[in-house]
Amino acid sequence: MSRVAELKVKIFADGADFDGIVKMARNPVIKGFTTNPSLMRKAGVSDYGAFARKVLAAVPDRPVSFEVFADDFASMAEQARTIAAWGPNVNVKIPVTNSKGQSAGELLRALSSDSVVLNVTAIFTLDQVRAVADALDPATPAIVSVFAGRIADAGVDPIPHMLACKRILGSRPKAQLLWASTRELLNIFHAEESGCDIITVPNEFLSKLDLVGKDLVEYSRETVQAFYRDATAAAYQIKTTRSAAE
Repeated sequence: MSRVAELKVKIFADGADFDGIVKMARNPVIKGFTTNPSLMRKAGVSDYGAFARKVLAAVPDRPVSFEVFADDFASMAEQARTIAAWGPNVNVKIPVTNSKGQSAGELLRALSSDSVVLNVTAIFTLDQVRAVADALDPATPAIVSVFAGRIADAGVDPIPHMLACKRILGSRPKAQLLWASTRELLNIFHAEESGCDIITVPNEFLSKLDLVGKDLVEYSRETVQAFYRDATAAAYQIKTTRSAAE
């Protein structure tokens, strides 16, 4: 855990399982929380607002991101202002475009200039980062969530990409770069290398934090032991030439 505690990048837990959120809130390594409508639906959340308020009551001391889900910008604006009023530690997630691919730039500009703390999400390209940086008010904190994991899924090395994103955001010192769509625990160290301010990590990976720094020789032996235990428990047999002769 010491290697993780020494990192500059802040770890946010990503998910919508309430019990998991409460558990992660007890871990001082976790500096914030993110969720989205897809994760909430998967977790069986039926009342968006009630769930959000329940989470905020459990986590009053760290930033928590909740996302608008309207597709027209006027409705997005109304939802964003409502969400922002839920608590002082709320980041309002706004997608960089709507489902038609229309830029949310003017909405971001209006909200940021009114001191709404945003988490601009679903960002992939450097041009999108430039447009977001241009829209954000320099005096208002914000998070810029670049989907590094999905960028990697497309065959693009996300580390130089995120380094370029960080350079672009140099003109907005209150805008924090977030490595999103984490695929493995190692991405925490990739995010650190890329100069990211935040990485959002699913609970399934956060449960592996104790493995950081583990002796690899011992890890190898434990892996072989697991193979042996499972084969023995299953009573597997292979008829070899020697066993047939016997």
